[in-house]
Amino acid sequence: MTVLVVTGTGTEVGKTVTTAAVAAVAVASGRSVAVLKPAQTGVRPDERGDADEVGRLAGAVTVRELARYPEPLAPATAARRSGLPPVHPEDVAEAAAKLATDHDLVLVEGAGGLLVRFDEAGGTLADTARLLGAPVLLVASAGLGTLNTTELTARELTARQVELAGVVIGSWPEAPDLAARCNVADLPVVAGAPLLGAVPAGAGALAPGDFRAGAGGWLAPALGGVWDAVAFSTAEGAA
Repeated sequence: MTVLVVTGTGTEVGKTVTTAAVAAVAVASGRSVAVLKPAQTGVRPDERGDADEVGRLAGAVTVRELARYPEPLAPATAARRSGLPPVHPEDVAEAAAKLATDHDLVLVEGAGGLLVRFDEAGGTLADTARLLGAPVLLVASAGLGTLNTTELTARELTARQVELAGVVIGSWPEAPDLAARCNVADLPVVAGAPLLGAVPAGAGALAPGDFRAGAGGWLAPALGGVWDAVAFSTAEGAA
């Protein structure tokens, strides 16, 4: 794949750290990688954004951000309140396609979930993925409630005829409860797509060198890693 769109089942599910892990594995394999953040919200001009964090953790990647808004809101709302121009799906698709001309892999990291609005016309990351003909990687939480949000996202992608490449658990707890362990088996069923990894909780706090060394063990071969869903399920006692 040349372009991979990364979305989440919601906010704070580990989307940026998962994007960084995918980027780190690709860089380690010798691929050139670009990370595109269409709309960064809740960050001042002098602060590091999500794309910058991916670059810090993953290493030698090209980082691009199309718009930045100071308030931590949905991009369309943040743009309206700030008086700054919104981002449109077509803008994101054009920027991603341009990056793809001289990078082996372009990762487009959305804000929040799949249908968070970029603009007042209702444009979303799902629209961008369809314009690009790109698959979507869904980052899900580990525990109770994740099956519903995962299935709703998967159904929306199917309705839009956008490929769901798979699901990654974005923050796997050190001591998973019963719901989390059961979800290892249930997530791929409700998504209709494979489970492609589990990123340990707190991975984003690792030193960059340690993060890069560990990333391959958190992601399945389809994403360039060595993580094995069957072995993981056995080790975690998944039901």
